[in-house]
Amino acid sequence: MHSDTLMRRAALRRILSLDLHIYVVIFMAIGEDTMNDFLPDAVRQGLDQARKASLRRKDRLCVHDGDHVYGIRRFWEGGFALDADVAEKLRGRVEIYDGARHLYQCLIVGSAVERDERVFDFKWLHPVTDAAPVDYERPGFVPAGLITG
Repeated sequence: MHSDTLMRRAALRRILSLDLHIYVVIFMAIGEDTMNDFLPDAVRQGLDQARKASLRRKDRLCVHDGDHVYGIRRFWEGGFALDADVAEKLRGRVEIYDGARHLYQCLIVGSAVERDERVFDFKWLHPVTDAAPVDYERPGFVPAGLITG
């Protein structure tokens, strides 16, 4: 009898997690507050937490400002967005990384809060290169080695 109760509880948890997953997919597809009018507060909070967790998992992009590191939620040509409750005073020159790989150096000029995101705009954005700059033109084809006979 005890194992039957545990099996029922496990099945109920799977169903509830599937329902929550379906709600998250619908919520992310709509992306507007119209669906929130029909949901209880507890479900809305759960959906918001699940959405934030999924954004954190799939993105490895982050902003480095000295010793502080902030995860990027969205990134586009003209700027990026962070969580609204972090990095209120982030300004100036920052570095953007993908995991451990250094991608960009940029200068951010302003921020605005939109919904639950703080949006930053680039004044300039420069990709970081692996090689040092050269003062001559490199040929289009460079052989990997020289074989002499």
